[in-house]
Amino acid sequence: MGKIAVLDPRQWVGLHADYLYSYAIARLDDEEQARDLVQETFLAALERTGQFRGNSSERTWLTSILKHKIIDVYRKRNSGLADRGRLPAQRQADREPEQEFFEADNGHWKEAYAPQALGIENEDPLTNKELTTILQLCLKKLPALWLSVFTMKHMDEAATEMICDQLKLTPGNFWVIIHRAKLNLRACIQKAWM
Repeated sequence: MGKIAVLDPRQWVGLHADYLYSYAIARLDDEEQARDLVQETFLAALERTGQFRGNSSERTWLTSILKHKIIDVYRKRNSGLADRGRLPAQRQADREPEQEFFEADNGHWKEAYAPQALGIENEDPLTNKELTTILQLCLKKLPALWLSVFTMKHMDEAATEMICDQLKLTPGNFWVIIHRAKLNLRACIQKAWM
């Protein structure tokens, strides 16, 4: 039989707080909220220590709790937007029809919007750090729903079905949001990088 992992809550802050904070801040971009969620994660974990089965590491278990708390934040942000009428994604979609970016006859990029080389094909750490900074700034410009969907899909690698279920989206809405978020991010990165 395998050894059952034992939790040590007294060590959580020292061992996991920085990691959990980094995880939260990368997904929320709100320092105060990230700190609050890490504290809430520790409290929730303390309440659930009896549910820890040892199938994962302590850090993985804590990260899973934090991930669910972040999804709750996404839901709250997005439900507040839906309560006020049309979502920003819908309003943005009205202003940026796909015909603006793609040729109607063949679906290829219009020349003005075609992806440009960013000049970052090398592995220079300074270049990668600059790109990361620009990406973070561009992510801040996305509407809340787009940011939630993009983060869950591309940072957390969540399944499309789970994202649609958690954020109450149809698969069609999901793919439109992902597509438009990528278009906006690409345009923003190109503008900032060039």
